[in-house]
Amino acid sequence: MPDQVEALVDSLLYEGYALYPYTPGATKNATPTPFGIVYPPVYAAECPGAFDHARLECLAEPDPGATVTATLRYLSASGQRHEAAEQRVEIGPIPVGERDTTKFEGGRLTLRSSRVAEGRTIVRCCVHNLRRVDRGLSRSEVLRQAIISTQIVLEISRGRFLSPLEAGAESVNTYPVLTGEDDRTVLGTTIVLPDHPQLAPESRGGLFDSTEIEEALLLHVRTLSDAERAEIEQADPAVREVVARAAAATPEDIMALHGRVTVRDPVTTEPPAPPPGLPDPTAGERHVTVDGRRFVRGGHVVLRPGPEADLHARMLAGRTATVERILIDVDGKVHLGVTVDDDPGQELLRETGRYLYFFPPEVEVIES
Repeated sequence: MPDQVEALVDSLLYEGYALYPYTPGATKNATPTPFGIVYPPVYAAECPGAFDHARLECLAEPDPGATVTATLRYLSASGQRHEAAEQRVEIGPIPVGERDTTKFEGGRLTLRSSRVAEGRTIVRCCVHNLRRVDRGLSRSEVLRQAIISTQIVLEISRGRFLSPLEAGAESVNTYPVLTGEDDRTVLGTTIVLPDHPQLAPESRGGLFDSTEIEEALLLHVRTLSDAERAEIEQADPAVREVVARAAAATPEDIMALHGRVTVRDPVTTEPPAPPPGLPDPTAGERHVTVDGRRFVRGGHVVLRPGPEADLHARMLAGRTATVERILIDVDGKVHLGVTVDDDPGQELLRETGRYLYFFPPEVEVIES
């Protein structure tokens, strides 16, 4: 598996594993909220929206002699409360067109592929939960028998995969996207991502809300009380490690997460500029005629907002104003941007382009 994909899965594996304030006594951590769950069949049959399997389907254009490999990574319940242990299961490489399956503790992983059109092959990877449990278990009880945070990675040795977002294959309980640089890897993950997702180089490592704003998460950790930190110290080692790493972030580390602007012009480092002579799209029209009335930029009107107008507009009723801008929207509706003539700040508003907008029926033209 490519290193960048491995790092991405490391981050996604604990998505939703624990929630701020990360203390085991917090109500929202009494029952974990992980994604990508493959439940025991009995529970899935009783609970709408639950699945006893995950199936990743995608299309590939394999070269001659190509093989495919599947890697399953997931969490299984371990220890007290909702502590979990990382697990890994692999199949392959196997030639395109063949099938292989393997069992692991509590489940089964199957990989198969078959040609569907000239030059194209559909690849399917399925994860099934095989655990037998009693009926009527609560969600917290059944999670101890579930395959949690199911991550499926498919690799093809020669050729490429097509984008699962565009190819129309039917996956279940997983969201596949292209990963890596050469389209030879597909990741079926627990949340919706774009093709070729990347970890920001400024990131300080996976958190339990990996797709949230990392800067905000680190700042939240720094607001934990001493009592909360002490409670975390006695809790799940995975939670303790993440919180300690976040708490150790320096102000410079946090500022680096605040944002980044990259100029990608290959010739210059100057910011892009519009081509010379390009008309100003905000300048609007010089004049327009609506229902036989002619409105001219620089002309004068009396404001006559109706009773349906907002309070601020009605407060200006009867005041004279200058038409500063005439805009026509995509539906052909005319918008008149004006400044009030006896407003002491009229020149400032005109210089800064801060206009009040009225529709033509809301103004009376003053004939010059």
